[in-house]
Parts: sequence; structure tokens; C-alpha cells
Amino acid sequence: MKKTLAGLGKLNKFIAISLPLLLSIFLMRMESLAYRELSPPECRVKKWDIPVSFTQKQKAPLIERLPITCCQNDRSCLDEVIYGKIPEKKALIGAIARSLQYLQTANAAAAYQNYPVAGITRDRVIKSLQRFRELLLKTNSATELHQAIEREFVLYQSVGKDNQGSVLFTAYYEPLYAASRVPTTEYRYPVYRLPPDFNSWTKPHPTREELEGADGLQSAKGKLRGLELFWFRDRLEPYLTQIQGSAKLQLPDGTQTTIGFAGNTAYNYKSIGRELIDDGKLPQEGVTMPIILDYFQKHPQELNIYIPRDRSFVFFQENHGEPAQGSIDVPLTAERSIATDKSLMPPGALALIRASIPFVNPTGKMQERIISRYVLDQDTGGAIKGAGRVDYFLGTGKIAGDRAGVTVSNGQLFYLLLKSKN
Repeated sequence: MKKTLAGLGKLNKFIAISLPLLLSIFLMRMESLAYRELSPPECRVKKWDIPVSFTQKQKAPLIERLPITCCQNDRSCLDEVIYGKIPEKKALIGAIARSLQYLQTANAAAAYQNYPVAGITRDRVIKSLQRFRELLLKTNSATELHQAIEREFVLYQSVGKDNQGSVLFTAYYEPLYAASRVPTTEYRYPVYRLPPDFNSWTKPHPTREELEGADGLQSAKGKLRGLELFWFRDRLEPYLTQIQGSAKLQLPDGTQTTIGFAGNTAYNYKSIGRELIDDGKLPQEGVTMPIILDYFQKHPQELNIYIPRDRSFVFFQENHGEPAQGSIDVPLTAERSIATDKSLMPPGALALIRASIPFVNPTGKMQERIISRYVLDQDTGGAIKGAGRVDYFLGTGKIAGDRAGVTVSNGQLFYLLLKSKN
């Protein structure tokens, strides 16, 4: 749903930019955070990477293997928060229900009709989700659930970016911004509805600068006149909303609403973070989202230089409080939805991710730890390409945004399917 950008954009219901990708979109690298709960090297790497014997057998994006046996005392192997003090079982069950809803649609039937990995069918994905849900309801611990999965499921592991299972993880979120339905001296920078005649626009489409001007205030002179949907106070906010693909808005009267992806122009996204690095404004290493945002806070006049360099443009619709949606047209679930390349990965399917993810500790500091999480593949993104990319949805608001801005790590991606293919 991102670019769905939340990440890159859906030109239609199947090409979503995702809420997915502030981070990957800005091409940033994260410096090591203060804390990392590591499992022993043999557990952290050897058990999770694709065995060498597998890598020469096929060129498919997913390789079938048995579930990973947890090392003794390796807490990172288990999805313990499902059964934690604030259980996440209900959220996971809800996400499963949304995937099952999608899998009954004609769009799902079409997506699986020519799926490139033998043995992965829509019917098998449905049965696997249903059985996993049953196990969730009847088990009382992460260990018990993991043992049941070892008995009943096989894993299809992504070959990753190196054919050894290494997958780059980033994260995305739904921002919360102040906005107005009408322009004022305070609220000046709009986002736009999809033009009613958009399908008749000739290509190449107008660029971002041609549509809204270098300063983001010239839309009344061109094709976007009268299509303003909401106005923002800051030049960067509507642009970041285009990157994320959706946003929750706080209106002056105290009410809230939401906007979501409605379409995009036919240009590839260009990272303004990468442009800053190439121009020598930021260092080649150690650049994170907070660093990029801090740069523009100190040099706001340069937004009118760098934002127009991204020729792509995203349109929105008001969703009246509905949660952010993924590319399969179901609401996303914080910590339980991911975005992948849907030309390779099975939409709506149950997956297990393992990666290093930052969390905010009780003192307010960011700490990083390796986690395993059961998730649903419910989104895609224009910058999420290939078997070696995953974008992890972290939810709505500032904390989710802070975490997404520094999420970048290598990990593994697996899909869970029942052993029986009948």
C-alpha cells in the first residue's frame, strides 16, 4: 500500500506503493543501537540461513525446508509476545481473518492461478491459515505452538538477496499529522484526490514539479486545481504522506480522519535521502531517517530543491477513520503485517520473520533485539522488489514512526504451509 509508499503506490489495487517504506525509500543505514539480545552464533545464523545443499537446486524465490528447531534457551526463536503480559493473540487472529477474507476473492484466485512456486496454492494457503488459527486458540505458550508447527508444517524460505536467505528488513508506519479541510494561513500545503480523468492522461505524466510547483503551492495553475483534499502546515508532511501511502489526520475541531492511497503517476520513486548523500550534504554512512529530517529542519528552504527531484506523485482518498490498508485491500495490523514483492511472494499467506527490530524501552530509549514474529503478507511497495526485501508495518503515530525510521537489518523470511498438500 505504500510507495504505497506507508511505502509506493497502487496504480490500481494490485500495484500498491506500500505504506511500506520510509526507510528503504530514503536509502538509509542505521548505526548499531544500544542493546541487542543475541542468540548464540550457531542459532542466529546457521540454523536460519538456507543450507548450502539447497542453494544449487533451484532458482525459485522460495525453497522448502523443515521448521527451525529452537536452540536451548534461545528466546529469540519463539514469538513469545503472543502469550505475553499484554497478549497479541487477538491481533494475530484478526490479521488471519483478514487474509482469509482476501483469499476468498476473485483477485486472490487470479493471483494464485499462475503462482511461480510449485506446491503453493490458494487452497493450501487457506487450509494452513485455518489450522494455524486453531493451534493459536488451543495452545498456551510459544513453545507449545512452535512444537505443533514443527509437527504439522513445512517452511518455504525466501532465497533472499544472496540465495542464502539473507533478507533486508525495513519498516513503515501510518503517520499522524495535523491537517485542515480548508486552506488557511496556517494550513497551506495540500494532498490531492485522484483526478477523475486520470486514466486519460497521456504519458509521460506530468512531473511532481509540473503538478504542484517547486514550492508545493502552484497546483491551482494546472491539472490539480480543485482536487485538494486536505491541507497541511508543513511542506514535508504531505510528501512524507505520499511516501507512507496513508495517514491519520487530526483536524482543528478535534476530530480525526484517515486518508489512503488512491493512485499514482507513472514514475519511479527517487530517494531524496540518496540525493542529499550524492550532493555531499550527508555522509555516505550512518544516515538514518531522523538525520534526514533533522537536515531539512535546519535547511527548510532546500525542500523546494530536493522534493521536486522525485518526479513521482501519489493521490489520496478519505477513508473516514478506517485503518491503513494493504495492497490486498484488507486493513493492516501493527507488528503483524508485512509488505513484499507480490510478483514473487504469496499474497495473504502466513509468514515467520526473524530480524533485529528496535523497541522503545521504559526509559524512552531505543533498544534493538532479534525477534521472531508470525505475520501475514498483506502489502507490497514500489521499492520492495525481489526476494531479498521485507517491509514491516509498525502501526500509527510518532513512536511507530521513530521505530520505523531506524529499522534496517538483515534477517530471514519463511512462509508456513501444512505438510499435506491435499
